[in-house]
Amino acid sequence: MTNTRPAIETTIAREIGARPEQVAAAAGLLDGGATVPFIARYRKEATGGLDDVQLRALETRLAYLRELEARRTAILKSVRDQGKLDDKLAASIQSAATRVELEDIYLPYRPKRRNRADAARERGLGPLAERILADRSLDPAALAASFVTDEVPDEKAALEGARDIVAETMAENAALVGEIRNHLVAKAQLRARVVKGKEETGAKFSDYFDHTEKWASAPSHRVLALLRAENEGVVSVDIEVDADDASPIKPVEAMIARHGNVRISGGTKADEWLLGVARWAWRSKVRPHLTNELMATMKEGADAEAIRVFARNLKDLLLAAPAGAKATMGLDPGVRTGVKVAVIDATGRHVDSATVYPFQPRNDVRGASAKLAELIERHQIELIAIGNGTASRETEQLAAEVIKALPGRKPVKAVVSEAGASVYSASELASKEMPDVDVSIRGAVSIARRLQDPLSELIKVEPKAIGVGQYQHDVDQGQLSKALNAVVEDAVNAVGVDLNTASAALLSRVAGIGPSLAEAIVAHRDKEGPFKTRRKLLEVPRLGPKAFEQCAGFLRIVGGTEPLDASAVHPEAYPVARKIVASLGKTVPSVMRDPAALKSLAPERFVGEGFGLPTVKDIIAELEKPGRDPRPAFRTAAFAEGINEITDLRPGMMLEGTVTNVAAFGAFVDIGVHQDGLVHVSQLADRFVKDPAEVVKAGQVVQVRVVEVDVKRKRISLSMRRDAAAAEEQAGPRRAASLRTDERGEGERQDGGIRRLRLSPCRCSEA
Repeated sequence: MTNTRPAIETTIAREIGARPEQVAAAAGLLDGGATVPFIARYRKEATGGLDDVQLRALETRLAYLRELEARRTAILKSVRDQGKLDDKLAASIQSAATRVELEDIYLPYRPKRRNRADAARERGLGPLAERILADRSLDPAALAASFVTDEVPDEKAALEGARDIVAETMAENAALVGEIRNHLVAKAQLRARVVKGKEETGAKFSDYFDHTEKWASAPSHRVLALLRAENEGVVSVDIEVDADDASPIKPVEAMIARHGNVRISGGTKADEWLLGVARWAWRSKVRPHLTNELMATMKEGADAEAIRVFARNLKDLLLAAPAGAKATMGLDPGVRTGVKVAVIDATGRHVDSATVYPFQPRNDVRGASAKLAELIERHQIELIAIGNGTASRETEQLAAEVIKALPGRKPVKAVVSEAGASVYSASELASKEMPDVDVSIRGAVSIARRLQDPLSELIKVEPKAIGVGQYQHDVDQGQLSKALNAVVEDAVNAVGVDLNTASAALLSRVAGIGPSLAEAIVAHRDKEGPFKTRRKLLEVPRLGPKAFEQCAGFLRIVGGTEPLDASAVHPEAYPVARKIVASLGKTVPSVMRDPAALKSLAPERFVGEGFGLPTVKDIIAELEKPGRDPRPAFRTAAFAEGINEITDLRPGMMLEGTVTNVAAFGAFVDIGVHQDGLVHVSQLADRFVKDPAEVVKAGQVVQVRVVEVDVKRKRISLSMRRDAAAAEEQAGPRRAASLRTDERGEGERQDGGIRRLRLSPCRCSEA
């Protein structure tokens, strides 16, 4: 028997746009314990330059296809042990390309619990079913009379038993099930109906009280909204097939009949009986099985899309522009409990704190202003970070007034996302970092650090707690965690980590270093002092050559004894780097200070000894800009003066804002009025936009125009289109759909509103 199924490497190569040999090389490296960031950055010659996105997809598909092969082997063994494996069946099993197809073939041979068909066979009704199928000229009712026994009391019981046997055969026909599945995928409708008596309590899901749409095209966010409504007992969700087909025999019933060679019209009594069996098989066996499968497939697809959106937004957040190592004041806004104030130095160390009460009930604006001004002057504050929670805009106005009254150089203020800050504040990690600092002040410290370096601080928070996704608590939590952890790992390694200042939490995300090794590195650093070279890492207990190979290139040492340690050049490539520098008659430090001479070099001259052209080019690029940060430059953004509340907005206003979240249906923008506005996907550009991520990303500063304001429902419709007339004309019918409560993302309140979990790393202005 010849297996014509493509090899795993060929299948994955086609899917990710690569060659089979590239996939094979990457798979070998992954099997050997290499991490995706390491392979993407330092094994380009081996993989032909596969990037981290391709490698993540490769890693996922490799696991799936290997599991598929393991399942194929198990099925072959099971059927062989039953003595039922022939060449034709083996070929079908070998050629199955998906798990679903494989399980369809295995269904008749799968060990299962005793069922009605088994009971019918035990009562001697197998021959009755076989005779009806074999000879359509027979009258099933007359034939059934000869099968009446003590266990089969009458003809009706005999025919029911035969029906169970024939229906099982129909339902286990792999070709038939596949054909019906394809029909369902093309024609099925997703239908939701309100549960009687839930109209009032489930009002936030009112859009789905009587909702129908095509199964194949239902978007992720709507599927998850429907399933949440069902889980809360508000609606019932089902898959309907051919509901609008008025034919006496539905298409699926006709399919089953055709596979049984049953004449649908003008047939014999046996054909009429078998047609009834086909209908019964559809209702009782095939339909429940396939609709459950489609519901599961729909949920998996919705989860995958929601996780993709979450991961993309998280990546944008982690790679947001850092304000830099500057003395920073963090303000955690509060009304009754006061505004918590924390001061950190340029390294992120907490140096001072206070609590001020400028709002109700104390209204101590003067005292609060004086305290902030005193702290700013004493610690030479350059940045002020304000959390975006309750009273954020009021706190921002207070800070603006304080800054305005300051003499000389004024600090820059910025509003940053505080999502997850409370989770971090009460965590064991925060207790270790700041054991003598009150929990409430820790939140202000985290807010300040987020402005200095979003990546370094946010990796301390469980990604799911950052809240930048759609229905994140409804999706597969294992898949979500896996995807988000991969995003964090890729982001940390793309930026690089200062070995002598990084926290254990940050170090644990470096390729090849887990939590235990990170703790060991910090302990060694605390005991022996700062690392002078990367090679000193090998003195850390349990950090062996393999871990060193994986992590060394992503760790930076500034001011150490080896200048190359401050770059992304891997230690294994230092000889090549020195050869390049020597060809210029210079030293490494002099080239790093003045890299102009590198422009004249031909990289091909230095290829050899295991290092190809991609690595040589990377080395030269690093020598030109050692340790360069791939994140964008920090940029300030300003809100419009006098626009503080939703009631201040008017259609036509042009405002500046920060993208806080990007969903499948559009982007949310913070314009400084306590409520994010929605730019529907149709309003993102003067052209058709399929995916909002093509146009905007989280943290981006954008110019928007107010299209519509609904104060009562706290809904703001915005546009980024330059053609105002076209935007106004097209916004109407699409806006209503775009502003459904259930589609706006994570976290409905009991009043039907939305708890916006903002993504924006900062919204900034200089007073």
